[in-house]
Amino acid sequence: MTGYGKSVFQLPTKKITIELKSLNSKNLDLNIRMPSIYKEKELSIRKTLADKLERGKIDFSIYAETTAEDTSTQINTPVVKQYIEQLKKVVNGNEIELLKMAVRFPDALNTVREEIDDNDWQLIETEINNATNDLIEHRLNEGKVLENDFNNRVITIEKLLNEIAAIDSHRIEGVRERLLKGVEELQEKYDESRLEQELLYYIEKFDITEEKVRLQNHLNYFTESINTHESNGKKLGFISQEIGREINTIGSKSNYAPMQQLVVQMKDELEKIKEQLLNVL
Repeated sequence: MTGYGKSVFQLPTKKITIELKSLNSKNLDLNIRMPSIYKEKELSIRKTLADKLERGKIDFSIYAETTAEDTSTQINTPVVKQYIEQLKKVVNGNEIELLKMAVRFPDALNTVREEIDDNDWQLIETEINNATNDLIEHRLNEGKVLENDFNNRVITIEKLLNEIAAIDSHRIEGVRERLLKGVEELQEKYDESRLEQELLYYIEKFDITEEKVRLQNHLNYFTESINTHESNGKKLGFISQEIGREINTIGSKSNYAPMQQLVVQMKDELEKIKEQLLNVL
């Protein structure tokens, strides 16, 4: 979601610089800075940026640097002359010194409001789109790197899931042996048939077949969603939450050190995915 775009170009009387910066954000947060002459165009700019960028904390700036011998500020000659005449009655001084004092007084200078030239604004709009496209291209390049990272981490989780499946039968047998050993150590008479029923019921509590199937389905769905062309950062976030739930359930049911070690590795990979999802639209 981070990105940068910039455009610098020349108008007849000024140099214009357009700059966009994008950072991660759950929603669209636009911060626009521009000279007062362009303020009436702010709503139009906001709509353009919102349609194209969708999400992120966006800083948009227009800088204008005057390059021609043209100014919107003019001396109010009649007022300045009156100030000078009044100052002569108060202080003694030459014309230059009195003029320096007079131009500091109110209304000594007139600022003529500059109007937007339609041709200039058309060019500015074009360059806003160019700078925005630069930012989008920057985002896309970052997205390709993230896509590879996500795919590699999903593959790693799948490999760990296969390792869990491979040792699952040993885990169940180990649980069974520990339970039988515990009962024998009690040195009490018991009904073997009833004990077998209780063991089966208890061992079913540790069964992770459903969790393994759901986790694989969530991983497949995550990969499918990455390959779509729509904005899906929030969707991927929801899927990652479901992946986390299944991993946590497997961990809580495992009761087997080798499997718990694999679960810890899966959690580590998932946390790295969640951190990078903040960069996805």
